Amino acid sequence: MPLSRGYLDYVLEQLAPLGAVRARRMFGAAGLYCEDLFFGIVSGDTLYLRTDERSRPGYVARGMEPFRPYPDRPEVSMSYFAVPADVLEEPGELALWGRGAVQAARQASGGRARRGRPPGGRRPGRGR
Repeated sequence: MPLSRGYLDYVLEQLAPLGAVRARRMFGAAGLYCEDLFFGIVSGDTLYLRTDERSRPGYVARGMEPFRPYPDRPEVSMSYFAVPADVLEEPGELALWGRGAVQAARQASGGRARRGRPPGGRRPGRGR
């Protein structure tokens, strides 16, 4: 199912309490960035947030599934899990889950924001 602009706008509005969250379209989905950290994916009108050992049990306990980027290879999954609908509908609760996802992304990046090319931008110093 393709990503709808309306759903992406809704997700970004709900995530506004996190601060400057932006989306970058990629491969029929959208990557979500906060503080230059890739912390979420919107695919098929489902929001997936980055997890780690601390946050993942909360998603699993709610019966949420991991993001599977290859429909023909369901055994391949990533560290991103679907967000429950009731969490998505409550901005305060979603902000808590979102902060956990940003923290998981920060830890995965070694404690700092991603360096190099900004989302949607060119690498500094590169010609056209």
